[in-house]
Amino acid sequence: MNFLLALLGGAASAFAFQPVGLWPLMILCIAGFCELVGRAPSMRQALAVGWGFGVGQFCIGLNWIATAFTFQAAMPAWLGWIAVVLLSLYLAIYPMMAAGLAWRFGRTNKVALVFALAGGWALTEWLRATMFTGFSWNPIGVTLVDTPLREGSRWVGTYGLSALVVLLGGSIWAAVRREWRLPAALVVASLLLWALPAPTIVGDTTTIKPIRIVQPNIGQQDKWRPGFDEIASRTLDGLTIKGKPVQRLVFWPEAAVTNPMEDERKGAAQITEFERLRATRTLGPSDILLTGGLSFTSRDGQVVDGATNSVYILGALGKVLGRYDKAHLVPYGEYLPMRPVLSAIGLSRLAPGDLDFAPGPGPQSVALPGQWGKVGFQLCYEIIFSGEVVDRRNRPDFIFNPSNDAWFGRWGPPQHLAQARLRAAEEGLPVIRSTPTGISALIDARGRLLHSLPWQTAGVIDAALPSALEPTLFARLGNIIPVALGFALLIAAIALGRRSRYSGI
Repeated sequence: MNFLLALLGGAASAFAFQPVGLWPLMILCIAGFCELVGRAPSMRQALAVGWGFGVGQFCIGLNWIATAFTFQAAMPAWLGWIAVVLLSLYLAIYPMMAAGLAWRFGRTNKVALVFALAGGWALTEWLRATMFTGFSWNPIGVTLVDTPLREGSRWVGTYGLSALVVLLGGSIWAAVRREWRLPAALVVASLLLWALPAPTIVGDTTTIKPIRIVQPNIGQQDKWRPGFDEIASRTLDGLTIKGKPVQRLVFWPEAAVTNPMEDERKGAAQITEFERLRATRTLGPSDILLTGGLSFTSRDGQVVDGATNSVYILGALGKVLGRYDKAHLVPYGEYLPMRPVLSAIGLSRLAPGDLDFAPGPGPQSVALPGQWGKVGFQLCYEIIFSGEVVDRRNRPDFIFNPSNDAWFGRWGPPQHLAQARLRAAEEGLPVIRSTPTGISALIDARGRLLHSLPWQTAGVIDAALPSALEPTLFARLGNIIPVALGFALLIAAIALGRRSRYSGI
């Protein structure tokens, strides 16, 4: 019965994430989760409760993955739901571990249980983002993105916010159980956190820096259709064409140009030059275009043997001013793990195409000409990895996150946007998102959504580039902070548990 209740509680908690966004529901579900873990008679049953909660949460929250499979012509649609369930069975191991830590160190003391669960949750979410290439989608801290508590991420990061969600839920559970020390301590800690000084704006705040974010509303089912590239190009041109005679930064989505922008094969130079000229033909003479594109490599000059998913910085007449290659590739989307083995048993269709993308070197900052400063890049789902989105030795002035969320149905795009907003708040940097079908957005350095375009709508955002804030504590130290917080909570839980055993509390 406890397992079933945990499964249902986890499923209900998924509605705290976007697009539903009932964030108090997560706190209430965590309160119920504390009760189930606290009354588990054995470690085995506590682990089952944690696993059931995770399975329910991930199966509902990640339902958009099933939609992504419908764009694979060679794959039956039902296989997408099998993929969701299998992935959820794995991801649920992490809340299971948190539940095990809570039961092990907190079964004799309610406050110790909550501390151990909060610390364990922060640590296991960090592990989930790290192990086996990582998949950090929907940490529970992201449910606070539309609350003032979002700004706490500049101190403790997203995984620290996840610990806070557990502490809030645990406080409700403790209060119901007539244990008032934890709720009182949490109120005091929240007031102290609120009293910490806000970061200040850095850089030039007087110069208006005009930008245009383009959302062409080109669906995944059309994008790779033969001959559609010219239709897509005209659509992008119409949304890019210059208006006022001022220098602009123009942003296009991931892989907006479907033909290669650079190609090492012999005789390909004229073709790639044409693609770059076509992309920039409606720019003003001083405009700069940042667009997603592909590059091909060839050792022998004849056959393509490698490719990168990239962002190009293009000036007038298609001149390449810079390039960023995506580093954190999507398994089964941009490369096929163990390709020789899976190909041998007929499973190569799990990933589109016969060629794996090559990873780039990681976060980079590129200096732009003129007044724009430095841009950092995070391509598509790279933005979900808290603490891994900027080059800390060469901090950018803003982050560009081109993405193709056309794969991800109705639930994926708003969840992706919520996580991008937390990266902005954590790092104290504006984030610009351009996507083919939505949700394109301009986010300020506090994680506030300044402008956005609805899903499946063509349009543009004309705005001024927001200023960066001075580096936040999290921007300086990264995930050292939430990991240290997680261990500190576990140590506190161990100390409280021992005190309870010795004093009979």
